[in-house]
Amino acid sequence: MGLNDTPLAKRIHIGFFGKRNAGKSSIVNAVTGQELAVVSDTKGTTTDPVYKSMELLPLGPVVIIDTPGYDDEGELGELRVRKTRQVLNKTDIAVLVVDALEGKGKCEDELIHLFKEKEIPYLVVYNKSDLLNEIPEARADEIYVSALMKQKIYELKEKIGKLVPQEGNGVRLVADLISQGDFVVLVTPIDSAAPKGRLILPQQQAIRDVIDTGAAAIVVRESELKATLETLGRTPKLVITDSQVFGRVSRDTPDDILLTSFSILMARYKGILDYAVPGAAAIDRLQDGDTVLIAEGCTHHRQCDDIGTVKLPRWIRERTGKDLNFEFCSGTEFPDDLSRYALVVHCGGCMLNEREVRYRMKCAKDQGIPMTNYGVAIAHIHGILKRSITCFPHLLAELLHPLS
Repeated sequence: MGLNDTPLAKRIHIGFFGKRNAGKSSIVNAVTGQELAVVSDTKGTTTDPVYKSMELLPLGPVVIIDTPGYDDEGELGELRVRKTRQVLNKTDIAVLVVDALEGKGKCEDELIHLFKEKEIPYLVVYNKSDLLNEIPEARADEIYVSALMKQKIYELKEKIGKLVPQEGNGVRLVADLISQGDFVVLVTPIDSAAPKGRLILPQQQAIRDVIDTGAAAIVVRESELKATLETLGRTPKLVITDSQVFGRVSRDTPDDILLTSFSILMARYKGILDYAVPGAAAIDRLQDGDTVLIAEGCTHHRQCDDIGTVKLPRWIRERTGKDLNFEFCSGTEFPDDLSRYALVVHCGGCMLNEREVRYRMKCAKDQGIPMTNYGVAIAHIHGILKRSITCFPHLLAELLHPLS
């Protein structure tokens, strides 16, 4: 996979924040060496967050996010500020752009408070330094630059590079569960919802991780799994399945073979599996009239038997026998207030970076709302959750102590 093919979820997200006319867009253009953002002397030129995937040396593949002014006013201004706050939830590195002539004020102090609250590494960039009579001595987390004169831009990029967080949470998608020479069987249904001519992202990433480990990946449909296992000649170390066919795959996979799903692996990779496993127990506590939020990180075209809007609600209703209400959100629209929900069921999060997925989990956790994900929920509904997390022994105890 080339750098330009790096998925959004695995790119470093760098957000540029500050007041209107502080020069955020000018700094973005100077750092990237491209005219990515419209520059104007008129306040509020950037009206919505602007995202651009690119390669930025010395960082590599990144997503640059230019945000509206945090001091925007009026009804539309408040909406733009809310959009900027949402960007914080996916930001790996924050760049606070300050007009060097004005210095920091209440707006900048509030943004720094949010950076610290959300544990986002940040850098304060004083723009328009060419207009200063004397440039003050900068602290370690500050730098004086001029986007117009292209002064100290290289040094700015070097400082941003030093803030790069370590990739992931120290966990591989699947590589740490297998060894060189192992066989891994991946079950990938090909139905109306499958993308034409390609596999979905978690399947691609799992195959690559298996190959990088020196193991062999065997990819089959659920209809060929049983025959494949019988004729393989060796017992595979692990079977990984799409959650939609969890029940059938479990029946066709001998008990002595480890079994899990792409969605469960993705939940672990994104850092929410420890909360998602006990959260699944909340399915059995749902009561008539309760509302369940089904959240997806992408905005794909809905199919007639879509897993999020059709299959999961049907399976949960069948499992509980209750008259339940379901609400749905997708993309970046995840509600901050979850108090109206009895349960949140989230997708695997393959299109979201780890910071945003963990933020959503934290929202649920702080508000005392159980949250699980597609794979864990489906395994629980089919009565095979214990088997599906046998790969992760520390989680088995969580099944004995579900969330209250």
